[in-house]
Amino acid sequence: MNHHHWTWRYSEHLPSDARLGRQFVETVLDQLSQNGWSKENIYAVHLSLEEAMTNCIKHGNKHDECKSVRIECRLSPTRFWIELEDEGCGFDPENVPDCTAEENLDKPSGRGLLLMKHFMTRIEYNGSGNRVMMEKVLDE
Repeated sequence: MNHHHWTWRYSEHLPSDARLGRQFVETVLDQLSQNGWSKENIYAVHLSLEEAMTNCIKHGNKHDECKSVRIECRLSPTRFWIELEDEGCGFDPENVPDCTAEENLDKPSGRGLLLMKHFMTRIEYNGSGNRVMMEKVLDE
C-alpha cells in the first residue's frame, strides 16, 4: 500500500455523532468524484462506508459522543482505502447470523456486512473486531 500514489489522505478522530459521520461520508464521495470515479463505484463505496460508519457509532460506541471513531483514509483515481476504529468492545464477524438463511430473512442484522463484502475488494477486521479496513481497487 505504501508504494501507491494517493491523491487524497485524511486522518481524524471523529466524535460519535451521526451528523459528523454523514459529513465525512459526503467529503469522501466528493473526493472520489473529483478523482474521476464512476457513479456505480461511488455508490459502492457510499453504501459500504455509510454502513461501516454506522456500525462504529451505533454498535461500537453506542452513540456516546465522548467516544470517537478513528479514521485513516486514502484514495486515488484507482483505489480507495480506509480504516475505521471505534472504542467499543468489538464483535466477531464470523458469528453474525447469515442474513440470507431462510430463518433470518426478516432480521435486519448482518445485511450491512453482506453489502460491504459484496461492494468492496477487500475487508479485514482486527482480532477484537473494533477496527475494520476496507479497500476498493478499480481495474487500471
